Amino acid sequence: MTTPSQESFLRAFHAELPTVTADAFGGAKAADGRSSYEILCDRVVESRRVLDLGCGDGLLLELLARAEGRHLAGVDLSPEAVALARHRRGLGGATVLAGRAQDLPFADGSFDACVSHMALMLMGEVERVVAEVVRVLSPGSTLACVIGGGAVGGEAYEVFLGLLKETIRAAPAEQRIPALGDSRTRSREGLDSLLGPAGFAPVDWETVALDLSGPAEQVWAALSGIYDVGPLDPRTVALLREAFFERVEGLAMPNGVVPCGMKVHVVTARLG
Repeated sequence: MTTPSQESFLRAFHAELPTVTADAFGGAKAADGRSSYEILCDRVVESRRVLDLGCGDGLLLELLARAEGRHLAGVDLSPEAVALARHRRGLGGATVLAGRAQDLPFADGSFDACVSHMALMLMGEVERVVAEVVRVLSPGSTLACVIGGGAVGGEAYEVFLGLLKETIRAAPAEQRIPALGDSRTRSREGLDSLLGPAGFAPVDWETVALDLSGPAEQVWAALSGIYDVGPLDPRTVALLREAFFERVEGLAMPNGVVPCGMKVHVVTARLG
C-alpha cells in the first residue's frame, strides 16, 4: 500500500529538487553513447500516442517530441516538476498533469505506449498502477521502463553507497526515508508476477551500465541527489561529502576524472 508518509516524502523531496533525476541521468551514457532516456525512446519508436508515467521535469517527453506527429502526455506526483515540464521546448501540444499513477486522468485506450524512467519502482499500490496502465493502453501496446540496478563494482558509486549506509545507520530515525515502492518492481520475476496477470507478455529484460564519471564534484552532485540523503541534516551531509572526497581521491585518473558507473535495467513488455 501507499502510505501518506511515502507520497508526502516524495512530494516534499521533489518540491525542493524537481530536476534531480534528469540532472543525474541526463548526461549518463551507456557504452553506445545513449542515455537511459534515449534508450527508452528507442523502445517505443513506432508508437504515436505515448504516456510518460512519472514524467518529472519533462526531459523524456522532450526527447519523445522530436518525432513529429506524436500525441504525448505525462503525469507526475510533483506539481513543481510538472510546472517545469510544461515549459520544455517542443511540448506545447503535450498534456502534462500533476496526479497519481494509481488514478490516471485519461480515457480508456488513449495510448499505444507507456514509458517510465526510474519511477515505477517508487510507486505503492502497484497492482492498481498496473491496472490503470492497462486501462489507458490499447491492445498490443508497449510498456517500457528503466529501473535502478545498483553500482558497478570498484567505482565511486559503490564507495558512496557504502558510506551512505554507514551514515544512515548512525542517523536518528527522523532522518531516514520511508520505505518506497514495491520490491516486485525491481526484479524480472517480480515484474512478470505483476504484469502477466494483467495481460502482458513476459518482460524483455536488459541490464545496461551507465557512465557517470567526471570530476569528483560532478560525481558527488549526481550521487548526492539520492533520496536517502534528503532528510539528513546539513552537518551530516557535509561529513558524508568530506568522507566521499577522501575515499575517491585514490580512484581519480591522472586527468582528475573519477570513475563512476551504475547499472539500470531496461524492461519492455507488450500488452496482449
